[in-house]
Amino acid sequence: MTDAYGQLLDATIEYVDNLKARGVRFVPVSPATLAALKQPAREERPALAGSRPQYTSSQSPTGQTVSESEIRNPKSEMTRPAAELALPMAFSDAVAAEAAPSKPALTPEAKAAAFAELRQRALACVKCPRLAAARKTVVFGVGSIDAELMFVGEAPGTEEDEQAEPFVGRAGQLLTKIIQTMGFARESVYIANILKCRPDTPGQSGGNRKPTSVEMQTCLPYLQEQIDLIQPKVIVALGGTAMEGLLGKTIGITKLRGQWHTYRGIPLMPTYHPAYLLRNQALSEKRKVWEDMLQVLEKLGHPISPKQRNYFLKG
Repeated sequence: MTDAYGQLLDATIEYVDNLKARGVRFVPVSPATLAALKQPAREERPALAGSRPQYTSSQSPTGQTVSESEIRNPKSEMTRPAAELALPMAFSDAVAAEAAPSKPALTPEAKAAAFAELRQRALACVKCPRLAAARKTVVFGVGSIDAELMFVGEAPGTEEDEQAEPFVGRAGQLLTKIIQTMGFARESVYIANILKCRPDTPGQSGGNRKPTSVEMQTCLPYLQEQIDLIQPKVIVALGGTAMEGLLGKTIGITKLRGQWHTYRGIPLMPTYHPAYLLRNQALSEKRKVWEDMLQVLEKLGHPISPKQRNYFLKG
């Protein structure tokens, strides 16, 4: 199995697992892909729209020449059954929905206009009638639309709903300290949530609740458009609910944090939500979040000072 095939197969399996976790039971596949799956292994197949290019019998996918013996070898990648080779392609239509659409770069003026138009659509959204009726404001997001670093939380709380800005309470103040300790200003990154409206809490005078999966999937397209316009170099997912909303992963942030994922073609680092650190003041837990942020700085290519490396280390 080639590295490229293995990577594609792993990505396909991970994507299907994510769909399964969200309750999806059927994956749309184009008629052309289904037709390709039914064709014999050695039959020359027409190129599928949006699929990998077809190669001649003397050329590998990497552009290297393949010998005649390798072509005839039944164990060769080039002579594997068509259905096996095309299996990842069978999910190409669905996988493409998760990837950022390929669009020409916008001018700064066009980008600002597109972002403003997106904001207006979000502010007027009533797709979740209960949330729209209960909210005071729509918390669209805050920061630079040219940010190289983006933070994504789960949903606005009471204070965010009041001020129309994400992460302004105690957890937000801690997040700001983390951002500043990384060497950024809060205004230079972008901060948003899976949900733009505070989840309603009928019959309660206060408190917050976790967004439902339906609410997250309904609101997610707004965040996806924000990501596609900003095109950050790295995304940080704050907490398990953010990871559930983005990738459908429900195994818990303790098992997910510190490990790189990809979302819409962008490196994604999950870490604990700042609210967790307010509940658990142990230096060991703070250090875990900071280790995740050191990985983010390394991914961005930012220099890390000895002082930054040693935060929350004993003696």
